[in-house]
Amino acid sequence: MFVWMMLALKVPIAALLYLVWWASRAPEAAEPEQHDWQPIRPPHSPRPKRPNPPRRGPHSEPEPAPPARTRVHVKPRVLTHDP
Repeated sequence: MFVWMMLALKVPIAALLYLVWWASRAPEAAEPEQHDWQPIRPPHSPRPKRPNPPRRGPHSEPEPAPPARTRVHVKPRVLTHDP
């Protein structure tokens, strides 16, 4: 049994060593790319500036009053069971 475990566990160890070797090797030198054309880009147009919020404070207009609160009165529903 022990000999079988020694032989069987060599496969994942060898795979692990191959994976570490493959990950640590130097990357291949890439060939320089040649571009004979330039991509067409639309002209740059900046986004429109958002308007400034109204100024608040002691030297400006007071904050607007909140709207009036309303309550809705609804007649309660009575659930009936129809046999």
